[in-house]
Amino acid sequence: MLALEAAVLEAAQAVTQQPSTALRIRTHGDYHLGQVLYTGDDFVITDFEGEPARPLRERRDKHAPLKDVAGMLRSFHYAAYAGLFSQAHHSASASSEALAAFESWAQVWYRWVSAGFVHTYLASAGPASLLPPTRDERQMLLNAYLLEKAVYELRYELNNRPDWVRIPLQGIRQLCATAPG
Repeated sequence: MLALEAAVLEAAQAVTQQPSTALRIRTHGDYHLGQVLYTGDDFVITDFEGEPARPLRERRDKHAPLKDVAGMLRSFHYAAYAGLFSQAHHSASASSEALAAFESWAQVWYRWVSAGFVHTYLASAGPASLLPPTRDERQMLLNAYLLEKAVYELRYELNNRPDWVRIPLQGIRQLCATAPG
């Protein structure tokens, strides 16, 4: 992870170099799969208190709505990799080749679900001023929020569930590998 420090700092700095035109609003602040209930014909979003570990003043801050999109994408990543790592942990007989194949499928699932979610989100939002007008600016802002969330998750897992540290580490590695520049 230390080898990625420069890439993480470069990605974080990139977002400060380009002003954002996205409108800031109050967001959910802790948007993930555990906050969404399916009623049979609709979805209900729950628990609008924000990230409980953050101070209340930070939870009141306004952000671009893509911050919540990043939270859901990180949740999809957790779903894919928690299953993969659980399978690896409980299946001592699984070969490294089998685990590599499973990881490929976890990655495909994560990317497919994420792309579908983002596509549907953007289609539903339409040309609203809530989102940056250009694809490049949307991607830059989304990547910054994804990285911020993954670093936050790393700190959380180190303090609460050290066995789960692999998930945000994998996310940070993937984000740095796909970052422009």
